[in-house]
Amino acid sequence: MQNIVPMSRNFLELRQGQQLTLTPALQQSIKLLQLSTLDLEAEVARALAENPLLEQDSTPLYESGGGSASLRVGQDHAEFTPEQAVAERGQDATPEVNIDYAPASEREHEREKTDFSSEPRGSRDDDFSDRPEAARESNLREYLLQQLGTTRLSQRDAALVELLIEELNDDGLLASPLDEIVSWMNPALGLEEDDFRCALKMLQSFDPPGVGARHLGECLDLQLQFADLEQLTMAKDPNVLALARTICQHYLDILASGNMLKLREVLRCEPELLQCAHALIVKLNPRPASAWNIPAADFAVPDVIVRKTKKGWVVALNEAVMPKLRVNALYAEALGSPRSGAHTALHGQLQEARWMIRNVAQRFETILKVAQVIVAHQQAFFSKGWGAVRPLTLKDIAAEIGMHESTISRATTQKFMLTPHGTLELKRFFSTGLATEGKEATSATAVQTRIQVLISAEDQKKPLSDSQLVGLLDQDGITIARRTVAKYRELLRIPTAPLRKSQAGAR
Repeated sequence: MQNIVPMSRNFLELRQGQQLTLTPALQQSIKLLQLSTLDLEAEVARALAENPLLEQDSTPLYESGGGSASLRVGQDHAEFTPEQAVAERGQDATPEVNIDYAPASEREHEREKTDFSSEPRGSRDDDFSDRPEAARESNLREYLLQQLGTTRLSQRDAALVELLIEELNDDGLLASPLDEIVSWMNPALGLEEDDFRCALKMLQSFDPPGVGARHLGECLDLQLQFADLEQLTMAKDPNVLALARTICQHYLDILASGNMLKLREVLRCEPELLQCAHALIVKLNPRPASAWNIPAADFAVPDVIVRKTKKGWVVALNEAVMPKLRVNALYAEALGSPRSGAHTALHGQLQEARWMIRNVAQRFETILKVAQVIVAHQQAFFSKGWGAVRPLTLKDIAAEIGMHESTISRATTQKFMLTPHGTLELKRFFSTGLATEGKEATSATAVQTRIQVLISAEDQKKPLSDSQLVGLLDQDGITIARRTVAKYRELLRIPTAPLRKSQAGAR
C-alpha cells in the first residue's frame, strides 16, 4: 500500500506594517552631528574633492543688517527664518538657517580682543620656532643608542641591547618579559634568556637611571643604585639608602597603601629612619623617560563661544569652524532638469551637494540650540566656577528643545565651548543632582569641587577622613553617604587620609 503525501500549496498574503528607514540624507546628518570639528573639516574636504558640484563659498559667512546677522549657506544665499528652514528640509532646495548673532560693530570689537581667524592652523606665527608641538632634537631611543655606541660590546651583544631599546615603552620601562622576547627570536640563532638578561643589565646602566626596568620597584631601585648624591643628599647615609632599596625591592605595595605602622613592624626600624627612607623614595622618578616624552600640544577648537552681555551670559557659534559651502551655479544650470534623464550621475552629485550644505547647517543649528540651553541653565557657573554647577542631564535638554536624548549626546560629544574657565567639552556641564536641606538640589560636580576645596585647606598633619568630610558637607546642607564621598575622592584622584598624612611626613 503506497503512502499518499499531501502536496503543499503556494499562496500570496498581504500584510500591513511600518518600518523605519534611514535615508542617505538622514544618515549623513547623523554622521556629521557626531563628528568633532577636526573630523568635520576632513569630511568636508573629502566631499569637496569628490564632488565637482560642491565648492567653497568665498563670500562673507554672515550678512549683517538691523543689528543681527543671518547665516548664509547655499547657492543663491536667500535668507530663511528657522520655520522656513524646517519646512524646506524635505525639499531639494538648500535651506538657510537664521541665527541671532551680535551686531557687526560688536563682532569687530570682540575680534580685536580675541582673534578667531579662519586661516588654516599652522599658517600663522611662523617666526616662532619654539613651539610646544615642535619636535625635539633627539628622543630617548637616539640618546640610548649614542651611549651604546660608546661601549665596547661585540656586534652580537650590541644588537641585543638595541633590540631591548626598541622594546621600551613611553615611560622608559621594558614593555615585554625577557622570556617572551626570546620566543620571538629565530631558534637557529641559539639565543637564551641569559643572553638578554646580560644585555638588560648593560641597558640599565645607561642614563637616565631607571631605564630598562621591568617594573616600578626595579625602576626605583636602579635610581637608588646609581643615585646622584648631590641631588639626593639623603642617599649619602648608607642606612637610609639600604632601607630605601629594601622597600623598593620587597615592600613597595605596603608603602603605597600608606600603612607606615605595618611597614615599620615588618622592617623593624626606627620611625625617623623610615621617614627619611620614605622621603628619599618620594624624590625618585617613576617615569625615567619623562624628560624625553613631551607630547605634542592638544588643541581643542571651540564650536561655540560664551560672552557676557548686559542680559547675562550668551552663546554664539564660532565662525572660524563653520565651513562655507555652496553649489556650483554654473554646473547646476548646465545640467538642466533631472526629468530629461541625461547626466544621471551628475544630478546625483548635485543632490549630494545640497544634502551636505543642508546637513552642515543643521549640525551647527543643533549645536547652538543645545549650547543655548546649557548656558541658560549654568549661568552661575560662568561667574563663580565649578562650585556653582547646577544639575543638568541629557533628558532635561532633550525635553526642552524637543529632540531625542541620543541627538543631544551626539551634539555634545567632542564639541567644545570657550568659557572664562577655559575651553570645555559640552558634556562637562552634565551632572546628576543631589538633594540638600532647605536648598535647591546641587550637582555632583559642585559636591566634588567642595570636597577638593576642603581637602586642599586641611591640616596636612591631621588630614580629613571620609567620615569627617561627610560631617563638613552636612554643615553645608549636603547630605551624602560616606561611600559616596569616597567615590568622589577617588574620581578626583585624591589619596586616602592615611596616605596623605604619610606623604606629608615624607616632604
